[in-house]
Amino acid sequence: MRARTIGAATAAALALVAGRDLVQKKHALLRNFPVIGHARYLLETIGPELRQYIVTSNEEERPFSRDQRTWIYASSKGENNYFGFGTDVDVEHTQGHAYLKQRTFADALPELHDPHAPLPSAKVLGGPRGRAGAFRPASVVNISAMSFGSLSGAAITALNQGAALAGAMQNTGEGGLSPYHRNGGDLVLQIGTSYFGCRNADGSFNLGKLKEVVAGAPVKALEIKLSQGAKPGLGGMLPGAKVTPEIAGIRGIPAGQDCASPSRHTAFGDVDSMLDFVELLAAETGLPVGIKSAVGEMGFWQELARLMARGDRGVDFVTVDGGEGGTGAAPLIFTDSVSLPFRMGFSRVYSTFAELGLTDELTFIGSGKLGLPENAAVAFALGADMVNVAREAMLSIGCIQSQKCHTDKCPTGIATQNQWLARGLDPASKATRAAVYLRTLRKELTKVSAALGVAHPSLIKATDIEILNGDYEARTLASVYGYKDGWGELGPHLAEGITALRATEPASAQEPVV
Repeated sequence: MRARTIGAATAAALALVAGRDLVQKKHALLRNFPVIGHARYLLETIGPELRQYIVTSNEEERPFSRDQRTWIYASSKGENNYFGFGTDVDVEHTQGHAYLKQRTFADALPELHDPHAPLPSAKVLGGPRGRAGAFRPASVVNISAMSFGSLSGAAITALNQGAALAGAMQNTGEGGLSPYHRNGGDLVLQIGTSYFGCRNADGSFNLGKLKEVVAGAPVKALEIKLSQGAKPGLGGMLPGAKVTPEIAGIRGIPAGQDCASPSRHTAFGDVDSMLDFVELLAAETGLPVGIKSAVGEMGFWQELARLMARGDRGVDFVTVDGGEGGTGAAPLIFTDSVSLPFRMGFSRVYSTFAELGLTDELTFIGSGKLGLPENAAVAFALGADMVNVAREAMLSIGCIQSQKCHTDKCPTGIATQNQWLARGLDPASKATRAAVYLRTLRKELTKVSAALGVAHPSLIKATDIEILNGDYEARTLASVYGYKDGWGELGPHLAEGITALRATEPASAQEPVV
């Protein structure tokens, strides 16, 4: 009897679904194939998961392959991150693959087996321009800009605690400095076009509010965001439904109302006025001040280098974001086709400053899939002094690349404001994973630097890496990107300084142990 009742109820439910499908006019597929047509939409919904685990090979998937995700997961958990039985990459034929050329002999190298070993920047951030708050970053690997609002409070907390444990820094993103950023980690405060957290009611910049924010948090530097790789040259709209009282308070906007972010800054309108703004912020806060941008037309960078060559004004660092960056949701054309990929964009920016002999006068930071050892090593060879990691850091705290960041339905509670989903993420345990991942990446960079015969990744040269061109030729990075002799390298005093510093570092880091 019970089985009959269940069967009858099921049949009635299917009949109702079929009836609705037949009369609705939104989906032709469902009108023609009632009930069974829903299977297509189900498969479309879970398509990313099916491709991840069933369809694609270990090196086929994008944006991060299964092998890359496996390496990050294992590294963050402190597990064996080695791979056996050779590579999954078609190393003989993969166009554009980078090959690092190991050296047979090398000078004295630092200890390679300490998992807590630090890896400081070769440059003092803000030092060349004499900023009062100039400092040497303790880690060449730091957490990139991701805002509270885009990420959950639990995720921001985990990343900040992880940065503190690893002796790294976390960029706040343009969404303002939240309570979740105040868990011990040093911060780079990002200032976007909406000036969240330091704005007037009309959306204009408020210097007094910025100084209040800086005074009340461990902010080590300021970053003016001009654009990002995920959506270069594009503003944004935060729907009123997402502007909770908490987010409104942090960002300084009315709760429950749509908030449009312009695509351009209102505090300055050209390179000259931007440098005035940079010097104002540096003078008022004492902090190093830099800019972040994806790379499009080069006129901006040429003008910036020309004005900085005068010596009276300048940025302390530039963060170059590759077009393959992806933590911000954007229209498909912006994610696919606006701004240059990292290697091409960064090399053009670096070359612009190198032509005028300015590369030792500022710190170069790279971002855009640089949380993998090979990509990071290439970035350092091109002239980067530090790298920022975003999606890799998300993966380290549990992201499964479900690609639902823009839907507020992130299944792991990272890229969502849904409290039920966010509750699944335990900040304490995920902080440990983020810290172990950051340390492991630094250790891998130390290992590969030693293989190339140098004591620090900033000493890797553009001639130490070759790029495969088909299956018949390989060219050095220097040749591929048109670098002249000495480009991508530290000046002699900086090279000697970081080599000496590495030689005198203690056997174990002064970082908290997890």
